[in-house]
Amino acid sequence: MTLADFPHRRQNLLTGEWLLVSPHRAKRPWQGDASPPDAQRAAAHDPACHLCPGNTRATGEANPDYDGTFVFTNDFAALLDKGGEAGAEHPVFRTEPATGEARVICFAPDHGATLARLPVDGIARVVDCWCDQSAELGAKWAHVQLFENKGAMMGASSPHPHGQVWASDFVPELPAKEDLRQRDWLARHGTCLLDAVADAEIVAAERVVEVNEDWLAFVPFWAAWPFETMVLPLAPAARLEELEPHRRQSLAQLLARLLGRYDALFSCDFPYSMGWHGAPHALGDDTAHWRLHAHFNPPLLRSASVRKHMVGFELLAETQRDITPESAAQRLREAGNFA
Repeated sequence: MTLADFPHRRQNLLTGEWLLVSPHRAKRPWQGDASPPDAQRAAAHDPACHLCPGNTRATGEANPDYDGTFVFTNDFAALLDKGGEAGAEHPVFRTEPATGEARVICFAPDHGATLARLPVDGIARVVDCWCDQSAELGAKWAHVQLFENKGAMMGASSPHPHGQVWASDFVPELPAKEDLRQRDWLARHGTCLLDAVADAEIVAAERVVEVNEDWLAFVPFWAAWPFETMVLPLAPAARLEELEPHRRQSLAQLLARLLGRYDALFSCDFPYSMGWHGAPHALGDDTAHWRLHAHFNPPLLRSASVRKHMVGFELLAETQRDITPESAAQRLREAGNFA
């Protein structure tokens, strides 16, 4: 019996959850959903786009003629500085107020660009912006979540290259789970969980996609999405704002190569949802157990038009995948660069 041929379960050490891997199912005939890929390249400026430089947004506010990154308060923010009132305490109907703020980060003025198609110095400007936003909002809020939804398949409301940042007065479920698991690992093993993961992945090599002097990109042993990857710093960092200039630059270089491989895999602008998990700012300096990391969760399964759906067993029992993380990593390594 080998993991590449027979069903088995793997545990996600960051959340404690298990997933089912069924590699033999990858051989079955496919007659599932085939969604058309997004258009390859849009014009550099769209007069109808709410995010392009100089254009007017839905609120009537005009964007400046920005030439780098541009950050503004989300016109339809999911979090406001005033939350709803908590209802009377009830064992069945529990609520609590939630406050915060949300911003949009335009990565570049070019409407037809993507993070993958930006030059390294353009990606570096986005990295700097992420770091600045984490520091600024982290000074006021318990948690800062930076993320990007790329492509209509992932629900992006605009094709203009952009991401978001949501800051909240609470620590959301996934970062809270990761905090507990990393804290427990340090208490039991005396090491950081993600340091141990990085060391083991580099030695194993089979799931590594990209690595440089400061960063590692790999398909996690417990990956849920077909071509999911994680990005880790190779030296301690708990939050984005702790990254020195040279590590920001090397991160931009690694992201350029990783995202180029994604686009090359199926010769398309590869959709995904990605986001950074850093130590919640509510922890203050209590971050010895934390390592900053990014998750890339892309939905494509077999081609630019066939996606993985989380349905049935995944929704009602536990996450399941067919192709192994090892084979996914190999395919990403073998992909070149799609322009």
